[in-house]
Amino acid sequence: MPRYILLHSADSTNSYLRRVASTLPSGTVIHTPDQRQGRGQAGNSWESEPGMNATFSFLLKGSGVSPSSQFAISEATAMAIVDIMDNYGLKCAVKWPNDIYHGDKKLGGILIEHTLMGSTICHSVIGAGINVNQAVFKSDAPNPVSMAQITGETQDIETVMREVCSRIEELCATLPDGADSLHSRFMQRLYRADGKPHPFELPDGTRFMAVIDDVHPDGMLALRHSDDGEVRLYAFKQVSHVLEKSQPDDFSEEIF
Repeated sequence: MPRYILLHSADSTNSYLRRVASTLPSGTVIHTPDQRQGRGQAGNSWESEPGMNATFSFLLKGSGVSPSSQFAISEATAMAIVDIMDNYGLKCAVKWPNDIYHGDKKLGGILIEHTLMGSTICHSVIGAGINVNQAVFKSDAPNPVSMAQITGETQDIETVMREVCSRIEELCATLPDGADSLHSRFMQRLYRADGKPHPFELPDGTRFMAVIDDVHPDGMLALRHSDDGEVRLYAFKQVSHVLEKSQPDDFSEEIF
């Protein structure tokens, strides 16, 4: 069972947990209602109104996952959130590499940081944020949404967090032996992995149509380009989905 440590406020639960990870057992969860400097991939920031969302980090030790297959831990985390959202009647998808989407809106995000020792993962700090009860988002990044906005009902934030953390622990315990089965489930819930071409954009602004072919164990996205049928691999920040931004009176933020 996860062990929970509440901080009244924190710069980032991931940053805090990384500093003390060597002193804590696997399954420790650091959570706070007031995360002031939440971090995402490659310096992205997290907008979270104090007391409105689930912001936490889960410590995983002894996963047995190799560095070359580290994306399995991300898949386990993402599917844990998706599974729990199913219980609340919210059919969600995972937008590569680390976002949780409801329709075309972002419900949450994940940031996983590994510490390596030789050729093994010593421990992983699994950070996650889920928009639970926030009603107004003020940053200019696209398409946020909260559970409360979708359902019209507020939820108990700690209950949501504890359900997700228990599911993270359950799914990570299936690794590495269960990685193939987990990956199959992940691909079934991957955003826009429907066999149809969708628009993508390169960092220089070039846009192209492609079909999502697969996600490799190291997290690389395999896209089959529509113009020539070639499959090319992309790392995070080398390609992005093209999304329409919500109107100003709608939701707008980037989470992780």
